[in-house]
Amino acid sequence: MSEIAGQTGLRAGASAVVNESYSFACMRCGHGWEQSYEIEHHTDAAGHEFVLYVADGKVVPSPLSKPECHHCDSHVVRIMRPGRVASARDAAHRPSRVPPPAGPVEVPGADGEEREHHHWHLSDLLHPFQRKAS
Repeated sequence: MSEIAGQTGLRAGASAVVNESYSFACMRCGHGWEQSYEIEHHTDAAGHEFVLYVADGKVVPSPLSKPECHHCDSHVVRIMRPGRVASARDAAHRPSRVPPPAGPVEVPGADGEEREHHHWHLSDLLHPFQRKAS
């Protein structure tokens, strides 16, 4: 494969070409990127099928076998469906909408006066579910 690694452009003899995109996130440094690939399906002289991954016009190793972070050279890389990195970047640049904190709620009594605070016990909550012995 070292002979074809530097080739550019589409190679002749491809029986099918499929375009696929992936999102990548490095679990070491946090770098994220997306890459599109042209996956060329070929058949060798012995009749065995093989594929070539082409990115930016160059044959590259399969991104699914051992992806590498271009930022820190780590091989601990998460592969995701396309658009995940872009959507995370968009979300990071959007202003967050945080609702104001809720204050204490006070419920007045039936006659407008403050009601006495009732301390609940588990038995109070389970009382309606208890059956009477016959």
